[in-house]
Amino acid sequence: YQASRQKIDHYNFYSVVHDPMTTCGCCECVCAVLPLCNGVMTVNREYMEMTPCGMKFTTLAGTIGGGLSAPGFVGHSKYNICQRKFILGDGGIKRMVWMPKMLKEEIAERLKKRSEEIGIPGLPEMIADETIGTTEEQILPFLKEKNHPALKMEPILGE
Repeated sequence: YQASRQKIDHYNFYSVVHDPMTTCGCCECVCAVLPLCNGVMTVNREYMEMTPCGMKFTTLAGTIGGGLSAPGFVGHSKYNICQRKFILGDGGIKRMVWMPKMLKEEIAERLKKRSEEIGIPGLPEMIADETIGTTEEQILPFLKEKNHPALKMEPILGE
């Protein structure tokens, strides 16, 4: 509370939607809600192009930086994506609908293992990347075709 200059009195380590933890802009990745796709995307610092949330990494990092909680956005490391508690309050890795191809390739082994642990071994192939599209409208047909689990989950932003 004191470190936030009396601005943050609570946060949630495991949600991008409800009181997400604060982040500085120097994080490796930023996760953002994609409401139309009922899921989330993540983008790594090295990816310089537009993302389905309508912002590039630099804009996202600026949005979440500064020590404030920004519901719908959270900074994290590449390693966090495949951890068991990653955005668990919002449904976990099953919500991941888009990430840059370079990031998907970098974490491929861990992503495959985590997908098998949750009983969805084909999840990595269901996650769209920039070769599929860079808008929610472009990736949604792909997600439907792949029968992505996020599309069957409760609404990420509630009713």
